[in-house]
Amino acid sequence: MRDVLRLIGNLLWLVFGGLLMALAWWLAAIVMILTIIGIPWARSAFVIGRFTLWPFGYRVAERRELFGRTDLGSGVLGTLGNVIWFVLAGLWLGLGHLIAALGCFVTIIGIPFGVQHIKLAQLSLFPIGKTIVPIDSYTL
Repeated sequence: MRDVLRLIGNLLWLVFGGLLMALAWWLAAIVMILTIIGIPWARSAFVIGRFTLWPFGYRVAERRELFGRTDLGSGVLGTLGNVIWFVLAGLWLGLGHLIAALGCFVTIIGIPFGVQHIKLAQLSLFPIGKTIVPIDSYTL
């Protein structure tokens, strides 16, 4: 039953801005690749774009909490990477998600999707040090 509800949620999500914002994430990833300097961020943008396309059934997790240790992306270099990401793409993707959220909040059925856009706006600002995991495999 959960899988059916997730499928319905994901299909409705596509209509409520998920497809458009996933394309925005993938465009940001392509731009990152073209700049050469942005290649390290491109893979993450593709992964988060996939999560943006089909979010129900997955969640964002801090890598530090998930693995119980710091790594390259969850330390000082991750913070520096997040600052660079914020300037290059994070701010713009965050604004896109906020605009989509406002559009969703206009309708009653769109409120849960607006909340998901708010979560994605937060992720888009500082994504380094985070990972996407299935909901069933990780709980807080």
